Amino acid sequence: MDMKYLMKTSGMAALAAALAFAAMPAQAEAAAKQDETRAERMMQRAERQATAQQSQRSERRAARVERQGDRAAAQIDRRSEQRADRVDRRTDRRAEQFRNNGDNRAARTVERRGDQRAARIERSGDRAARTVDRRSERRAEGIRSRAETQTTRNRSYNDGSRNTTYGGDRTRGDNRRDIRREARRNDRWDERRDDYRRDRQAERRDDYRRDRRASRHDRWDRRTWRNNQRYNWNTYRQYNRNVFRLGSYYAPYRSHRYSRFSIGFHLDNVFFGNRYWINDPWRYRLPAVYGDYRWVRYYDDVMLVDTYTGEVVDVIYDFFW
Repeated sequence: MDMKYLMKTSGMAALAAALAFAAMPAQAEAAAKQDETRAERMMQRAERQATAQQSQRSERRAARVERQGDRAAAQIDRRSEQRADRVDRRTDRRAEQFRNNGDNRAARTVERRGDQRAARIERSGDRAARTVDRRSERRAEGIRSRAETQTTRNRSYNDGSRNTTYGGDRTRGDNRRDIRREARRNDRWDERRDDYRRDRQAERRDDYRRDRRASRHDRWDRRTWRNNQRYNWNTYRQYNRNVFRLGSYYAPYRSHRYSRFSIGFHLDNVFFGNRYWINDPWRYRLPAVYGDYRWVRYYDDVMLVDTYTGEVVDVIYDFFW
């Protein structure tokens, strides 16, 4: 009886030990799965935090780009306003000089041209500021689009749909390339349009100057006034030598030496500044001038200069003593 009980007890103990030994791998596997799940959740949390930080950095960068664009546009506006103010002041001074000389028509012409030039400067400044704003907005929008694409990609990766993510990334990559291509096309179009406008403005300005110069030269006839005895400056100079003795000539450049300029030559504007003007042509028996024409002293020569283009329209050599 005791032997049977002992064997029965020993068998039960062995069975319990076998069951306990068989249960240990299952518990270890469950614990490993829990650790793996916990690690995966921690990785996902870290990736979400990294994605959020990246989105914040992208937003800050986009805001910084927009602020830089706004500052650049404001600087362009300030420069255009300052330039327009300088043009206005220069125009006012020049118009006042014309009024002091008794030429009110020329003063009104100068004021009108000064206003037109100031308006053109302001319009060009506004166009440049708008271009800077558009470029900064497109750049900021591109930064935000890339950040949203990266966020979507990270979310898809965290969800485990890697095949879907690959297809979505390829489509989004194509979209990004299309966006960049469209942005480059718009930039090139803006540049071509600005170049076309500048070329058209230069052509109109050249045509205007050419027509204006041709019409002026048609009106100004050198032979007519020189054949008029009323302007016989040569005879008048023989009896009034002191009038034609003006003293030393100070060139605008210290290293400049005398050159014999002929009709049709274009001078730099420093050579026909108001300090070289002959404000009273009749004092030397020269005909009166109109518009932008000015009699100018150059060493011992006297030249009629178109102050708008700098072209020498008429010249008399060795006029002064």
